[in-house]
Amino acid sequence: MKNLVFEQQINAKREKVWEVLFTQDAYQKWSSAMNEGTYFEGDWSEDSTMKFLDQSNNGMYNVVEKNNFPEELSMKHLGWIIDGKQEPQNWEDSTVSYFLEPNENGTLLTVKVNSLDEFVDFFRTKYPKNLELIKQLSEE
Repeated sequence: MKNLVFEQQINAKREKVWEVLFTQDAYQKWSSAMNEGTYFEGDWSEDSTMKFLDQSNNGMYNVVEKNNFPEELSMKHLGWIIDGKQEPQNWEDSTVSYFLEPNENGTLLTVKVNSLDEFVDFFRTKYPKNLELIKQLSEE
């Protein structure tokens, strides 16, 4: 496991950044940096399952461990979705957490990913692009 941290200063209130992160329309725009056409199913409530799918009904699913609007949302990665079917994986403590900290310039968005070694390059390549898109959408 490797702990990765990504930060982005955003000139917007954290409520706006939260909206960009966790509403369908904005999510589809910024997540395109990972996979074009990605969308989510679920309501982001604690202990609920969130599905992140592409247009072929493939993706991954997570459980929301913490939802503290507008400060923090944390999820644990549970497994793949292939042809619409959930396939659990033993991903240990693979997690992603979003932290929104207000400051004099707006909001500091910090994303912490506890990643399996095989996904480190994916996160290092994709997340900076995601954060740039989140910044653009939040500052519009």
